[in-house]
Amino acid sequence: MINKRLLIKTLLAHNDESSFYDKKRKIDLSSKEGKAKFLKHICALSNSNPANNSFIVIGVEDEGNEINGVDFFDDSKIQNLVNAYLTNPPLISYENVMFPHLPDDKVVGLVTIRPTSEITSLRKNIWKYWGGSIFLRDGSISMPKDFDIEIKDVNSQIVKSIENQAKNNIEYTLDGVIDFINNRHNDLESHYKVFKEQFVVCWAGINKNVNGEVYYSRVDIELINEQVRLFYSALDEVSISFTEDEFKITEYVHLGLDENYKYYPLEELTITFHENGFYNMDTRLIFEQPQFSKRTLYHIYNANNALLEKLKKNIPLRPQEKKDLQQLPATYLICFLNDFQDAKEKLMEAKPFLKQIDGNVYQSFKESVRILRKVKYS
Repeated sequence: MINKRLLIKTLLAHNDESSFYDKKRKIDLSSKEGKAKFLKHICALSNSNPANNSFIVIGVEDEGNEINGVDFFDDSKIQNLVNAYLTNPPLISYENVMFPHLPDDKVVGLVTIRPTSEITSLRKNIWKYWGGSIFLRDGSISMPKDFDIEIKDVNSQIVKSIENQAKNNIEYTLDGVIDFINNRHNDLESHYKVFKEQFVVCWAGINKNVNGEVYYSRVDIELINEQVRLFYSALDEVSISFTEDEFKITEYVHLGLDENYKYYPLEELTITFHENGFYNMDTRLIFEQPQFSKRTLYHIYNANNALLEKLKKNIPLRPQEKKDLQQLPATYLICFLNDFQDAKEKLMEAKPFLKQIDGNVYQSFKESVRILRKVKYS
């Protein structure tokens, strides 16, 4: 098994950006431009490496390879984006990799691209790139190409050597478990479970018992062998169950208006471990959108819009408005789920102002956007 933290360190230490490796400070999959640029790089790396894996490391500065990290990203439908826009799409995975010096809510993103033996091209137009376009890596740059030649395999031995250097061992695994339990989460109840005598899953959180069921908040779940964070949330709650072969995470979101709040199941992640040293993850969206009175929602929506206008004009808020502001991201989310189509746009308009106010309301904004991203695939 490959320790993904070691893999990233090896890529950063020994290789500049090349035909099998790229690094980014961040990616943006919320805009057409961001999606187009991401797809261009996936296409180019897949075509340039027909017989080996390619990688994109996200959360690293170009100058000096400084690792600053990015937000935890759990969009399991990223393969759907690739399948929708690319002909002969490669298999890709996005993993959130832990680094000890980063804050709890930051990770390094690792995109692994497993190519097919066919030429990958854009299936349809996106942003300024035309359907049918083919991209290749020219050194560290993804370039459009118009060609009809056989692509040569020149990187297999290099990539194999890099992956071999990143192989896990017992020492790394034990150090990871001890660090998780004794250092990073010594203030929380922590657990671990070994699967198939090979895989170690650790989880920590604040637990509570409701009608015989245990739920966790402030949750952190990691696959220690690979230093990959499986789940992280400062706000949402989850339930955890497991058998000898499977580890299952059911995520809930706490939504409501006034005093009428309820936990809604959002997503179910099942990790199945196999005897041959492999595992697979299956994600299923199980969210049923809560419905509220349209009259009440119109009142809340208009109040939110008035708050947003005050923020834009830098007008001081009254005490009650400051209290309402804490609920603004969640209530805009509820409005959008109840067919207020402009609510999502209003929420995104509020981002720069919420970021300046305090950490709690901005964290609520990020959680609301994460839910919106997941729900749009349903």
